Amino acid sequence: MKRPPVFTLVGMMTVQACVLGAQSADNDEASRLERLENENNALRSRLDALEAKSSSEAANNLAGEGGEEESSMLKFFKETEFSGFVTGSYFYDTSKPADGVSNGYLWNTDHNEATLNKVKLTIENGVERSGTEWDVGFHVAAIFGEDSKFTNSGAEQQGIEEIRQAYGELNVPVGTGLNVRVGQLISLLNFESGDGGAVNPNFSQGNQWFFTGNPPGAGVQMSYEFNDQLGLDLRLQNGMYQGVEDNNSGKTFMGAFRYTPNERAWFKFLGFAGPEGLGVNPGGNTDILSGVQVLAGMQLEKEHNIQVATELTYMHWDEASAAVAGDDGEAWSAGVWLWGDITDTFGLALRGDVVNDEDGSFTSGLLGFPGPHSGQEIYSVTLTGNYFPHPRVKVQPEIRFESTDLDGGFDGADSRFIIGVGTSFLF
Repeated sequence: MKRPPVFTLVGMMTVQACVLGAQSADNDEASRLERLENENNALRSRLDALEAKSSSEAANNLAGEGGEEESSMLKFFKETEFSGFVTGSYFYDTSKPADGVSNGYLWNTDHNEATLNKVKLTIENGVERSGTEWDVGFHVAAIFGEDSKFTNSGAEQQGIEEIRQAYGELNVPVGTGLNVRVGQLISLLNFESGDGGAVNPNFSQGNQWFFTGNPPGAGVQMSYEFNDQLGLDLRLQNGMYQGVEDNNSGKTFMGAFRYTPNERAWFKFLGFAGPEGLGVNPGGNTDILSGVQVLAGMQLEKEHNIQVATELTYMHWDEASAAVAGDDGEAWSAGVWLWGDITDTFGLALRGDVVNDEDGSFTSGLLGFPGPHSGQEIYSVTLTGNYFPHPRVKVQPEIRFESTDLDGGFDGADSRFIIGVGTSFLF
């Protein structure tokens, strides 16, 4: 056998050396990567520990004592809703009231002036109705601005003149769930909301809302849903008109039966009664103010959201006439609303209403009308545009015609037009 040439042996040794060198380099690289990975894992563990410590300290700072309370606080803010709106307007009264104030008109009573009508703030944490679980919540709504003297309790001496509504709410797990509210509650009466144009089809408020309605009152209310169609509201409050503190020791009872036969129609039947003797005998009036009201509405057409609603009210006041002492007072009112969308951003609303105050008990000396007077009948027809240049902006140009059979009832005139525009910014 021939021996390999010298250069061949040298080459083989060189290749082996290279292979061994490469293997050594690979081992060094693997060792270096392993060290880096171990260092990264250690750093990650330290970062996780620091983050856990930071979260724990933040929870302690927020809650004071730790995890459970922090979780409850976060849950509270998550479930609490904050909302409201700002409403302003300008209107011109063709009766040109000498005192600059339009008799009986809501909302903009200031003739030929721009008005900041309402700034409303609402904080609410509602309850879930359930037949198996207790739940508790609250609702607080405050209205500031020119209209607050009409919408709120008017109880300046009570220190809550800005409060529109404030109550605690409880779900009692009975049947489908009994809802209980305690505090200052807005009226169960009337189709229109005291929030005005921000939520109503028309900007101005109909005469029914004030003259055959009532302001918020302090009391307790229980509501129950028998099923998807039938519901009942029962309320006991201090009085009909006095807000939080009544002027007598009597109580007013209000009840409402709600019926929704289908998704397009609804009905509400209300009744109320209680001693309201104008404060003549604060110790125990027997002059009963009572009444009934029927509310109903229906969606006539879905694509353009064409809807109609009506409100019918009768009120009787025993021996408490503001106009003729010792006589009974009676009043009735009727109203109808028709509204719908013409485009995605513009719609129209039409309202017609009448208030018949037979002997002046319900309008004498109120909203600029003289008092006492022997009675009047007020008619109004209102056409309102509803324009949404932005989903949270509502512009409502409006023209309203009114007449009364009370001689000179509208600042020396028997009829008038009120023309203007209201704008609401919703949040």
